[in-house]
Amino acid sequence: MPLLCMVNDSPMSILFEPVAVKGMVLRNRFVRSATYDGCAEKNGHVSEKQLRMYEELARGGVGLIITGITTAHPSGQISPVQNSLCSDDCIPGFRKLAEIVHKEGAKIAVQLFHAGRETAKVFKPQRKPALAPSVVGDDPYFEAPHRALIEEEIREIIRSFGDASRRAREAGLDAVQIHAAHAYLLSQFLSPFTNRRTDSWGGGLENRLRLHQEIYKDIRSKVGRDYPVLVKIGVQDGFPGGLEIHEGKRAAQYLAEWGCDALEISSGLRGKGYENAEFRTGINQLDREAYFREWCRDIKRIVDAPVMMVGGLRTFALMEEVIQKQEADFISLCRPLIREPGVINDWKNKDRHRATCISCNKCFEALLKGEELHCVIKKETEGE
Repeated sequence: MPLLCMVNDSPMSILFEPVAVKGMVLRNRFVRSATYDGCAEKNGHVSEKQLRMYEELARGGVGLIITGITTAHPSGQISPVQNSLCSDDCIPGFRKLAEIVHKEGAKIAVQLFHAGRETAKVFKPQRKPALAPSVVGDDPYFEAPHRALIEEEIREIIRSFGDASRRAREAGLDAVQIHAAHAYLLSQFLSPFTNRRTDSWGGGLENRLRLHQEIYKDIRSKVGRDYPVLVKIGVQDGFPGGLEIHEGKRAAQYLAEWGCDALEISSGLRGKGYENAEFRTGINQLDREAYFREWCRDIKRIVDAPVMMVGGLRTFALMEEVIQKQEADFISLCRPLIREPGVINDWKNKDRHRATCISCNKCFEALLKGEELHCVIKKETEGE
């Protein structure tokens, strides 16, 4: 069963209590949520720039770093400058990355994913139709060419997650996180809108969640029972007719029952605009923060697994309140750590300023243009 325990008392904030998830001891409750950086080598290997970026994050005080999306199977690649664990030659770079992060006192997990039909948005002319649960011709948010996976392709993808996890453990990474959110393949299988299969991989919730279960089982068979396996789960789609929260909550329960060691709660398929996606804008006041709070709180009450809350968290006192009220066990931050990679240390040193990220999403838009991850506003104001 998943295990969360406080290691020792802290004279500071509850957010700075050392906590263990299974055998992974974290120095605090802050998680750097997976953030694609566009800095990998073109063969998927870890780059020198990434080594420096992760070193700065670890030095900045975060407890657990989750890497950006890392390809588990070549057919799921979404960017030519994205990390991969599809082959053993990727292991040395990740080993070096783990060593650098550990030297600075943090832990590191790799986020494994398959983009599914989303690959078609980037590799339009060079690739065969993207792989998906089903062919959907009436999707107002997706029009790129795609085809339905056949049974053996599904099985091959399942095995690839287990193989990539074995490589992660061999590289010295502290955990893996299965990416089952944000419109990627596992979200596509879970959503009744994109999964219209009539075989054992579609239909009712249990069948639509079967890919998650088989991936989890294959990972466990290759890394053992003692290695932390986390999941980022999208529990509701961003438009009517997709996955609804009542099924999303039940999916989270299944994941916890199977033995997943922590659940990071987010959204599934994206709807229209940023407001119906995982990266909302205009987080300029307290009541706009923590926009997945209700989902996290409700899921925390029904699962026997640690819960990570992500989504627009900017104010230290609010984060503290979330943990004190047992609405989540960890605070996950993405965009604030792009702007201020050392903000956790600031807060630890009693500088409790609100995170200076203004949630403009210019960092994301720059990534879409092929630029490397950076805070656009910071670069503009500081003239970097």
